[in-house]
Order: sequence, then structure tokens, then C-alpha cells
Amino acid sequence: MIKPLPAAIGIALASMLFNPCAYAQEDGTDEAKDEITRLDNVIVTGTRAPKAVDKIPGAVNIVSKADLQRTLTLTEDATAVLARSVPGYAESSQAMSNTGENLRGRIALRLFDGVPQGSPLREGTRNATFTDMGIVGRIEVINGPSASEGIGAAGGIINYISAVPQEEGNEFTLTSRYTTQFKDDSEGWKLGATFTRKAGEFDMLAAASVIDRGIAYDGNGRRIGMNTSGSLADSRSENIFLKMGYNFGEAGMQRIEGSASHFKVEGKANYIQILGCRPEEVGVIAGCDAVRTNTSERGQIFGTKDAFNDFKQYQLTYSNADLGGGTLVVNAYKADQAMRYLAENGDDKQLVWPLPAGQPRIYDQSEIVTNKKGLRTSWARPSLFSVDGLELRVGLDLVEDTAQQRLALTNRVWVPPMEYTSKAPWAQLSWDIGPVTLSGGLRREDGELHVDSYTTTAYRDFRFVEGGTLDYTENLVNFGAIWRIADGWSMFASYGEGFTLPNVGIPLRNIQCSNDTPEGTQPDGCPNDPQATVAGILDLQAIVVENKEIGFNWRGARGGIGGSYYDSKADYGQSLAIDPATNDFVLLRAPTRIKGYEFTGEYRFNDAWRLNAVYSHTRGKTAFWGDDVRGRFGAGDLKRPMGVTDISPDKLAWSLAWKFVPQGEITLGATTLFDRDLSGSDVRSFDNASFSFVEHTKGYTLFDLGVTYDTGRFGRLALGIENLLDKQYILSWSQPPGGYQNYWSGRGRVWSLTHTIKF
Repeated sequence: MIKPLPAAIGIALASMLFNPCAYAQEDGTDEAKDEITRLDNVIVTGTRAPKAVDKIPGAVNIVSKADLQRTLTLTEDATAVLARSVPGYAESSQAMSNTGENLRGRIALRLFDGVPQGSPLREGTRNATFTDMGIVGRIEVINGPSASEGIGAAGGIINYISAVPQEEGNEFTLTSRYTTQFKDDSEGWKLGATFTRKAGEFDMLAAASVIDRGIAYDGNGRRIGMNTSGSLADSRSENIFLKMGYNFGEAGMQRIEGSASHFKVEGKANYIQILGCRPEEVGVIAGCDAVRTNTSERGQIFGTKDAFNDFKQYQLTYSNADLGGGTLVVNAYKADQAMRYLAENGDDKQLVWPLPAGQPRIYDQSEIVTNKKGLRTSWARPSLFSVDGLELRVGLDLVEDTAQQRLALTNRVWVPPMEYTSKAPWAQLSWDIGPVTLSGGLRREDGELHVDSYTTTAYRDFRFVEGGTLDYTENLVNFGAIWRIADGWSMFASYGEGFTLPNVGIPLRNIQCSNDTPEGTQPDGCPNDPQATVAGILDLQAIVVENKEIGFNWRGARGGIGGSYYDSKADYGQSLAIDPATNDFVLLRAPTRIKGYEFTGEYRFNDAWRLNAVYSHTRGKTAFWGDDVRGRFGAGDLKRPMGVTDISPDKLAWSLAWKFVPQGEITLGATTLFDRDLSGSDVRSFDNASFSFVEHTKGYTLFDLGVTYDTGRFGRLALGIENLLDKQYILSWSQPPGGYQNYWSGRGRVWSLTHTIKF
């Protein structure tokens, strides 16, 4: 068991059960440093109270500040550190969008200091770039579905936790960075400033930064195409963050803390995308005479604006570490996000359809706005009924989430205003019985979705859809056990359930009905009926994911290793496909089942050499068709492999670090995505319709090199080389045919020089 914490440290931990960023403050003593080492193995995400990792029955990854700093030496991409450190996390999209990035083949719930980012009502794949990574102190990752933090955690929970003051007094940190690919307009820079103050019971952190990025080039020296969902290339990011806290009351057992964050990344509108040619398009599509990836050329589409991602977040937390023998935490938050996408002239963007002969196509831009506010409460009571090791945690979560999507240039509704309100009481019980910890809990999700009436676009037949209200209620359970065997070995087994909504906006905007539609092919919402209603859309049913998992861990003096096997299924799940006519995602609702195994390992040869590695293998299947809305046939068997838009290929990532002097370190790393071949077919007996699926992805290996040296009074210098060998490759999720506008190569070699000084 973790030995009791000193009072000040215990208060700081207890105060941050929702905003878990107040870890032990370093006071320079050996005792304080010992406590900090122990707290490195404490996690609060998904448990709502400080919990030792070796008492949590599941696969947990903690990305430390040191891990973050090593990745920031190479790139400022917000998800790059996850791709390198978390086995089940997919490859980084290298873009403003996190399309294709998932955790174990399912969408993860991303949190910033415990506050949900994005919205399951309209998942715009923009919820991974929401702050300057320089202010993040650590990342806690809970693998596998979990309802503990609310809706949206079908694949797990990723909680980015902001840094905290580490020393008494004032500290100012200035960070400057220069990046280049030594090609035209490829230069970029960053300037960031952080101020921390810790004075008795008061602490604060204030930070501001600006990042300016040039255009990106691939390994062949060719400009990379602008991502239609938003590029980081040719963009500018601005971030402001403020957090203040104060301990008060008898022995400082109570705390109040507030924070505000505003982050915006926006394209500079210097380039437009030039479409490439996939191998299967050569000689088939006019103008495609050779294989080439998308590229960018200087210019603008008249009347359009560039993509942006704008996050604002505010929260206030009160805690009392001695209330009724337990700890109470009340957290209120408000989070707003606005997203704009690049202009497109797809079929679904036209003002009339079909287009009359000779009428020019128009460009339009999609904008999504989401607003979320909530109240999260918890009360944790150790030694329940005076039983040592028996702990009860209870709470109530309230949330109101709204979202809508418009075509901004023509001011048209694409996805109508949606509002989801929920109240969710929960309880979790754990019991330490010697070397065994048993845990179990229940969360009651009681939600309501309201959608206004609206009219679809011309491409969807100007269909009037009657609004309505849908109820979502679900009892979500979890239970598990972990056995700490001996000599650092432990084993665990668990069962958990996650709850989410199915990207509601996609089925709402894709309704298309007409009276002359052939019998049996009418989509959800209007089967052979001219009246479409929100209540009739089968695809709006919730997703409940069930996950079974077993695993082991070993932690020794020189390192550790862990592994797990999981089996995740949803009777009415979701997968993504691309409509080749519109280049937009369509939602496939059918049973899904995902299985996989993964390993993590670390070994310290001595004080100078350290090796880290992660490996993951994931496979999933779904059906070629779902339940018929008219009840004539059920969903198909699990014969359709889930492709790269849902599940990333097998991954191996490793890094070898050498501390060549006490002040300096060299880290060589590599990430390998393996080749993968998928195929499947099925025949539907109802109408003898045949279906098939084939997908081939080619793997690649990228090497990175980072060198850091702390000069002392003159600050810390870091040289990073991303894609060390300047390899040419196509991003895995961009390889399969289907979306004509997403044939992108990855970045070639990028040089970065960073200087950080504290005073």
C-alpha cells in the first residue's frame, strides 16, 4: 500500500480529483523527492480519486513530462507523443484534424484537466489540438471503454493534465523554437512564456505562446497537400492559459481553484490544394497520367477563408479533504469549440442538384460550433465501515452539450442545432484484501437528445425533417481484480462498458428520400414515407461497448514490462466509410467486434542508457449491412474487416536514450507501421445482394533523433530531427481508395532547434 502522504501533499492531491494537476510540490528535501517518485505511479483519471496504478485492474499508460519533452524536441504535434508512447494509439495525422486517430480502434474521450474536449453530437475530428503542449505536465491514458468520465469513451480516456508550480517563489520560463526543412517557405518558429508562483497556500500558472508554421514537404521534396479537414502546415497557433488555486480552512484542508484556457490554430491561407492521382485512378480519371500525391500551390479560392480550430475552456473546482470522513470535490466547467474546414465543391455543397447543364459548381465551407457546460461531483470515503482498504466513491455528473454545423459561405443549415442533456449518478467500490484489489461500479446514464426541425441540402432532396426528442438510458457496469503476486509481478482481469452517441450529425445530414426510390432501398427516417422524422432515424441509437481484458505487469529496479489482451464488442456499433461522390464520411451502423493484444516495456541498462518500446496488434470486424429499418432482415454476420479509417495497422515504436553527460542526452527513436492485407465478402439472403471488401496498406519505418544539453545559467538547448532518413511514405489512413481528396504523403525530414531558459 502507498504509505500516508504528508498533509500538504495529501491536500493538493485530494483537491484535484477532477482537475488532477496538483501533484506533490518539490521542496528540495529527500522526503519530498521520495513522495514525488511514489506519486508518479498514482493516477486519477477514470477513478475520480488518487489511485496507485498497481491497484487499477486495466491497461494504463502514464506519459510523463520527460516523455513529452522528448517528443517536443521533434515536433509540436499534439498527438505525436501518443503515437510514440501508447501502444493502441493510431499514427498521428500530422494535421489539425485527427482523422483516423483512435485508441484500440474506437474513439477515445479526450480531456484537458478533466474537461471533455469536442462533442459526440458532431465529432469533427478536431478534438486533439486544443492547447500548447508545452504547458502539459503529463498525460493519463485509460485503455478500453469506460463510462467513468461520461459519454464518448468508447475506446478509452486520454486526459492531458496541465503543469503545476514546482518550487516556492516565482519562476519565469521562456521557450523559443525554430524549425525548417531547408526548402522554400518551410521555416517555422515558436515563442512561449510561462510564469509560475507558489507562495504558501497560493499557487498560479500563467502561460502564453505563439507558433508559426511554414508549408510542409515530403521525402521527395514535394509540397504536401492541404488537408481538407484542416492542416497544421501554413498555420499559426495562439494559446493563453491561466490557473490559480488557494488552500484554506483548518490545516488547509479545503481548496478553491479556477482556470481559463483559450487556444486557436488557424491557417494562413497562402496555399490551395492540388489533387493527386491514386494508382487505381491513372488512365481512368481525366488528367491522371501518373501516380502523384496531393500537393499545394500558392493561391486562394475567391471568397473563401482558411480552416481554424478555436477552443475556450473555463472551470472552477472546490474541494474539502475532510468532509464526513471523506473528500468532496465539486467541479463546474464550460467549454466552447468552433471549427472551420477548407472550401470544397463536392456534390453535397451545390445549391441545386442535379446541376443544370453548363452551370458552374460552387465552393462552400463547413463550420461546426459546439458548446458544453457541466457539473461534476464526487465524494471518496476510505476505510468504509472502519474496514481497512475498503473505499467508496460516489458522485453525480450533469452535462448540457449543444452542436450544429452550417455551410458558411451560403449560410445554410447542414446539421441542425442539437442539444444533449444528461444526469448520471455513479458509484464505485474497491477493496484491498492483502495482495488483491477487487473493484466494481455502476453508472446510470440518463440522457435526452433534442433536434430541431430542418431541411436538408439540394443533394439530399431539400427534404424536410421533423425534429424531435430521443431518450437514452443505460446502466453501465464495471468490475475487475488485480493480484500483486510477488517480486513486482501482478495480473489483472476486468470487464467494463462505455457509452457514446454515434456522431449524430452525419446521419442527420445524410437523409435522402424520394417517392420514386426503389422498394426496399429507402434510408432510415423515411422508409417509403414522404414524412421524415428524427425519431425514425435508426442510426441515432446509442453505442454501448463491452470490453473484457486480461493482462500482466512487472516492475523491477531496472525497468518493467506489461501486456494485455482485450475483446471489445458493440451490438450496434459504428464504422466509417467515405462517400466517393461527396468525399465526406458516412456512418455504417452494425455490430462490431475488436480484438487485440499489446505490450509495453522499459529497461534501464545503467544510469546512462535506457530503452523503451511499445507494440500493438488490433483486428476488428463488422457486418456489411445493418438492421433493416422495416424489419425485413437483420444485420449481417461479422465478415467485413474494419479498415484503416477505424483500426490502425500493427505498430512497433521504440527509443534508446543515452545520457552522455549529466547535462546532456541523445535519443534515437523509430516507429514502424507494418504492412496489412484485409479482405472479406458476404451475400445477403434477403435479396442475394453481394458485398466485398479489400484493403492493402503498405507499412513504413520512421527514425527520429533528439539531442538535449542543459548549459545551466544559459538555458537548455535541444536539437530534433524528425524523419531522420527523409523517408518518402503515404500516411496509412490515406492509402486505401475511396476518398479522392485524401491522398497525402507524410512529412519529410524536419530540423528543430529549441532553447528554454528559466529564471
